[in-house]
Amino acid sequence: MALFGLFGKEKKESLDDGLKKTRENVFSRLSRAVVGKSRIDDDVLDNLEEVLISSDVGVETTLRIIERIQTRVSRDKYVGVEELNNVLRYEIAQMLEENRKPGTIAPGDVPTYVILVVGVNGVGKTTTIGKLSYRFKNSGKKVVIGAADTFRAAAVDQLKVWATRADVEIVEKGMNADPAAVAYDAAVVAKSKGADILIIDTAGRLHNKINLMNELSKIKKVVQKVFPEGPHEVLLVLDASTGQNAFEQAKQFAAATHVNALALTKLDGTAKGGVVIGISDLFNIPVKYIGIGEKIDDIQIFDSAEFVDSLFKR
Repeated sequence: MALFGLFGKEKKESLDDGLKKTRENVFSRLSRAVVGKSRIDDDVLDNLEEVLISSDVGVETTLRIIERIQTRVSRDKYVGVEELNNVLRYEIAQMLEENRKPGTIAPGDVPTYVILVVGVNGVGKTTTIGKLSYRFKNSGKKVVIGAADTFRAAAVDQLKVWATRADVEIVEKGMNADPAAVAYDAAVVAKSKGADILIIDTAGRLHNKINLMNELSKIKKVVQKVFPEGPHEVLLVLDASTGQNAFEQAKQFAAATHVNALALTKLDGTAKGGVVIGISDLFNIPVKYIGIGEKIDDIQIFDSAEFVDSLFKR
């Protein structure tokens, strides 16, 4: 995919800026890892392993990256340390691309594309829904939001504010309403009004797995009464700045429901952007969106080539 193809130069610059802290963290460590070395040897690989793990890429993914680089070095016979940056770019971009799911349904492929949004409180779930709604609305789509996170004080009110900002319709019954009932009503409204996109918020509690599964299962069932093939996307929102804690959240939600897309938020405020690589690889779930700022349009469709380019930009 051509660089700038999705967003233009301004969006690419925004991505560059958003990954600045992670980039500086990785490069300062990487520079120390190869000092005094002319070629990639075991010492360099050991140091690189430490750099990647400390950048929140994760142990298993780091070992896979190291193995791929070893294969590359063995095949090419001689790879100098000055090439390490390019080798890393290539191997990481390849890993991220391998997690893309060919043939999946996308917005526009069905009359109403249903997105079920999951994630714990505080990760930027409500903000992500607002930003996505704004993005879809600006691209000419008719959007309906279902406020089914009815357990947290102010969750519905916050979503109403975002719905107003994005100028989209919201279906809500206030706090303590039955989440499945809200989801059903939202689906009925979306269908009756010919909405292109239905986004349903869900409770942001990591309570025990059984309750979480039951709750999400109920929501799915009522949505399927209106849209038999829905939800088309179960989007897990994670806060990139939490590093390894994001891995644990991904593990819990992936075990509780069929998550098929990820949104990583708050990348602009952290040096732990490596978590994007690790979570996508470990759970074999594609990253679909990344949040890189506070403004309503500070969300981007994830593109592995552009992400890796910004991460390793000198």
